[in-house]
Amino acid sequence: MKRIFFINAIVFSFIASSIFAQTDSLKNKIEQIISTKNAVVGVSIYGLENNDTLNINNSMHFPLQSVFKFHIALAVLNEVDKGKLSLDQKIYIKKSDLLLNTWSPIREEYPNGNIKLSLAEIIKYTVSKSDNIGCDILLRLIGGTKTVNNYIHKIGIKDANIQANEEEMHKEWNVQFTNWTTPQASSELLKVFYERKILTEKSYEYLWKIMLETISGNNRIKGELPTGTLVAHKTGTSDTNEQKVTAAVNDIGIVTLPNGNHFAISVYVSNSKENYETNEKIISDISKLAWDYFISKTK
Repeated sequence: MKRIFFINAIVFSFIASSIFAQTDSLKNKIEQIISTKNAVVGVSIYGLENNDTLNINNSMHFPLQSVFKFHIALAVLNEVDKGKLSLDQKIYIKKSDLLLNTWSPIREEYPNGNIKLSLAEIIKYTVSKSDNIGCDILLRLIGGTKTVNNYIHKIGIKDANIQANEEEMHKEWNVQFTNWTTPQASSELLKVFYERKILTEKSYEYLWKIMLETISGNNRIKGELPTGTLVAHKTGTSDTNEQKVTAAVNDIGIVTLPNGNHFAISVYVSNSKENYETNEKIISDISKLAWDYFISKTK
């Protein structure tokens, strides 16, 4: 019996060493990419079926920018699941709600305001089209950023902080840094979402669908993946200041592999002096390396 236990221990040790060697190889390849860039890059990758995990620069706080609209959508849908809100309910949007100098497909489509949109429509605008006005409407509906922050912490995601809405972030450069996360916290949030631990099946399916329909960031996580790959994701992008520093070019999401398995990936490019195309390619290069890693494990 002891001999069998000893043999099993050796086998387990060999398998564990092999897994760590593979993830170490992936980590080294990613670090080679980011070491040549004038930017701070945070990465978290998580195999949702096999639990392979990799984190880079996870002790740092990265500005979320519009990635926080995923967090907000989860908090709103939690209120729907509790029966306090309904996806069908109509929300009145006044013309005075349609702030200028901010990204808003809602404002572009309804420039005169004074309309009613369903909660489902506003969430879709906010997540799929990253609408800043829709975002702040949702926040007002549920009690502000404090409600979102408390919800995220309550479900176990501690290394994230949400304090400012879009209007506040547009007023002063440093405000955006009050909304932060570690890369691992983002992947953990994607994981609990994917595992149906925090939403009803109906709410999960709704949010999954609109994340698949995200129109921004096609050159980020999806950039170098095979055409047609399913990626449920949320991007975030800051302005570039007078010193030519871009605070955030981000993308987090869940990638579906050909065998039906999935991996969560969170990439944050912060304080970058690279151009926009380079910042996006950092993300797409890392995503492709993760894809190749998980594909190799299926052969």
